[in-house]
Amino acid sequence: MSGSNSYRLRCSLPAHEMDVRGLAAVAFPDGAFVSVSRDRTARVWVPNPSENQVFTEMHCMNGHSNFVSCVCIIAPNETYPRGLIATGGHDNNICVFSLDRPDPLFTLKGHKNTVCTLSAGKFGTILSGSWDTTAKVWLGEKCMMTLQGHSAAVWAVVILPEQGLMLSGSADKTVKLWKAGRCEKTYTGHEDCVRGLAVINEAEFFSCSNDASIRRWMVTGECVQVYYGHTNYIYSLAVFPNGQDFISTGEDRTLRVWRKGECSQTIRLPAQSVWCCCILPDGDIAVGASDGVVRVFTESEERVASAQDLQAFEDELSKAIIDPKTGDLGDIKIEDLPGREHLDEPGNRDGQTRLIKEGSNVEAYQWSASDGRWVKIGDVVGGSSQQNSKRVMYEGKEYDFVFSIDVNEGGPALKLPYNVTDDPWLTAHNFLERNDLSPMFLDQVANFIIENTKGHTLGPAPGSAADPFTGAGRYIPGSGAGDQGFGADPFTGAGRYIPGSESTGTVSSGGADPFTGGSAYSSSSAPKATTNIFFPNTDGVTFEQANTTQILGKLRELNNTAPADRKLSDTALDCLEKLLLLVADQKSHEQPTAEQISVLWRTSHWPEDIVFPVLDILRLAVRHPEVNAQLCGGTEGASLCNHLLGLMSPEGRPANQMLALRTLCNCFSGSHGRALLLGQRDAVLSRAGDLRVVSNKNIHVALATLVLNYAGRLYGQPTEIEAKAQCLSVASTALEVVQDKEAIFRLLVALGTTVAGDGTAKDLARSLGVNSQISKYARVSDPAKVGECCRLVLDELK
Repeated sequence: MSGSNSYRLRCSLPAHEMDVRGLAAVAFPDGAFVSVSRDRTARVWVPNPSENQVFTEMHCMNGHSNFVSCVCIIAPNETYPRGLIATGGHDNNICVFSLDRPDPLFTLKGHKNTVCTLSAGKFGTILSGSWDTTAKVWLGEKCMMTLQGHSAAVWAVVILPEQGLMLSGSADKTVKLWKAGRCEKTYTGHEDCVRGLAVINEAEFFSCSNDASIRRWMVTGECVQVYYGHTNYIYSLAVFPNGQDFISTGEDRTLRVWRKGECSQTIRLPAQSVWCCCILPDGDIAVGASDGVVRVFTESEERVASAQDLQAFEDELSKAIIDPKTGDLGDIKIEDLPGREHLDEPGNRDGQTRLIKEGSNVEAYQWSASDGRWVKIGDVVGGSSQQNSKRVMYEGKEYDFVFSIDVNEGGPALKLPYNVTDDPWLTAHNFLERNDLSPMFLDQVANFIIENTKGHTLGPAPGSAADPFTGAGRYIPGSGAGDQGFGADPFTGAGRYIPGSESTGTVSSGGADPFTGGSAYSSSSAPKATTNIFFPNTDGVTFEQANTTQILGKLRELNNTAPADRKLSDTALDCLEKLLLLVADQKSHEQPTAEQISVLWRTSHWPEDIVFPVLDILRLAVRHPEVNAQLCGGTEGASLCNHLLGLMSPEGRPANQMLALRTLCNCFSGSHGRALLLGQRDAVLSRAGDLRVVSNKNIHVALATLVLNYAGRLYGQPTEIEAKAQCLSVASTALEVVQDKEAIFRLLVALGTTVAGDGTAKDLARSLGVNSQISKYARVSDPAKVGECCRLVLDELK
């Protein structure tokens, strides 16, 4: 963009019948953009070749049953060489359109409230944010993952250039950074709802807020600059290609152009809410506002509107009604205002505002640096009755009305939010239920809503009305720990889990087993992996090794020091000893008794500082079909899962964390255990993933094995894409911190198994940046299996 010219009107497009809520430049045709509106439509506008200044509507899309609030463009691909258009709306849906038909190709359903923000990434991924406090990642027609962590509506989302990094801004006043579906960082500083986000580069981004400020952040967490200029809510941002200059729009009726960190130009519009903006490929700026008009501004003299159109815009601006209560002009003391002579003095900067008295009226003027004169921008009045699109914020969401209801005299008022598109009876019913009020009031509340919203399509409610409860006119529109010595197995000197020496699982493919101690992999002797012996691995990997003598010795030692009420009797000790010897010998045909299993379960609840030998017995026992069925089936299964997850808390003991993870891995040995863990997948993998930060290689190996076992069970099930997305997320985030080569290898096998034969999973892995993340392992030659497996995964993701 040029640094010297000012932006002037190129054209005004009476684009929609209601507020324009979203804009985006489209990939095709050249110079075109799309607008979306509360009139439930999306429209594509193309430059008119015969008139340089004007755009013509090329395409109108319909698919939402309620207001459309946001839009993004999905980049062209082989299937859709002109790209796709995604829109989000108050019907909680996302509609995806092509440019050759007016109805959606498909609709994405999953959010539980308004979808108010969208961003598109590489490989066709879509990131959405909603009033339901979540963001969701979509690929194709499926939801890959849900990002949970905000406590209020998610108003803004954006995908960063570095693959796998996503940002969300919320009415909870924070911005969150997500990596592979997990919250990595929370940015605080804004004092009100975060309404917009914009990427500067891989390392920086902007945010804007209802607090009337714009903040520049480093992705690492530092806020490096705060920009002030707007006098009311800021709704949207867009960054110029130079990565430094940007634009912003807001509730103060302005578009502001920021150059070199300063507001260099303020363009006031004849509409209260300037909801959205975007920068077109030729450097022009498009903005959408509450009057349903899209206006395009340009620096190019060739594209500036005709003198007649410029005058019409200025006349429209001069007739605007400005409400001082909006805060657009600051506090006004009419008696102190100067007269028209004040306009004889030139302004100090572009966009400067001056108020003058003209008889009994107050007029507002703005300094135009490019024209060297004061331009009237409206008449200041006591109210804003002519602006009918002002919406009310409540709990981070926008409503047409928010009534304050005094149910009991002297008691706290209750808020009743309402949109004119809502069903008044359903709204009344939900209000009564939410506040535990008698259903007998249903007719009164519903009729009150109907009576006090008559004739309104938008805007504030009447100043007073009869309270349906009290009769009074009280309703008004409201406003880990370090390595703890567990590098070795705590019981088995020879049973230490060391890469290349442990016997922890089997695979059915030919060649040396990459998981067992008998692995023949070395840099000198490893065969070239022309045949993939690593994945998909569907057999599962378990932890088999045990030194029963050491386990029993430690059990008896700790039993002697156990609290009196937890000490085991000789009979109970004998039960555990017999059970251990039985389950350690997998060739044994003897069946565990109900008493032995009962003693094991009770003893697994020993105090956390002495329970670990019992957990090791449990780890071996769940491999046995009878124990697996007893402990993993029915309600007992849920109890077992909850108990193990409790032991895996991040502040827990590393030995217990490791053994709980190994127990979960071994649960996959039986059908009851597999069913239990698939049913509890979300909770198990979430808790397990949190243990990646513990500096303990045995925990990392067990974590990697658990992800691998899940991936194996999900192989060949393309409908389980959300479960596969969680496997990809946990494996990807674990690879950022895991150093142990065996753990890395198992995570690579898990990745390979997850994407093998599943095109959607491959696309998701690419969008999460898995390729670039694991490429460094392709050069690992010791052990050679790491490099070979990595290269095979990269081949899958090409």
